[in-house]
Amino acid sequence: MQDLLTGFLSLLQVCKVCNRQITPFKMFEHTTYIRVRYGETDQMGYVYYGNYSLYYEQGRTEAIKSLGISYKKLEASGIMMPVAEMKVRYKGPANYDELLKVVSYVLEMPSRSMTFHTKIFNEEGRLINEGETKLMFVHGATRKPCSATNELIEALLPHFNTN
Repeated sequence: MQDLLTGFLSLLQVCKVCNRQITPFKMFEHTTYIRVRYGETDQMGYVYYGNYSLYYEQGRTEAIKSLGISYKKLEASGIMMPVAEMKVRYKGPANYDELLKVVSYVLEMPSRSMTFHTKIFNEEGRLINEGETKLMFVHGATRKPCSATNELIEALLPHFNTN
């Protein structure tokens, strides 16, 4: 029994941004590629730090689209998803014209909020940025919190081990 417990605990990982324990087999993950444009860089040719939030957004948007859902459709149905919290860790620079791999993943089923974890890798495969973005679900008209839509829950469910 101890060996079984030890084996399970070895599967647990700790998110370096939020320090929560995660299991690698219970998540939704999507990868998007973004080429760094000249206007996104500073005088040194590095991506300006403020632009990483746009890369996070593009990763989230493409991840949601891959589930067959769009932000536009959610907003048309009266549901908004404002950012409530964002954490970023810079590990290295991204350069002009570099093709970045943006991996967006969700570790927990959404309820009144949904947190996307993001890792950005350079062309050499080196992790250069990581973070998380917490979005809240709110009614568009009242701006009051609400739950995630059934459509989103149903689209995410197959990606999680629900035993």
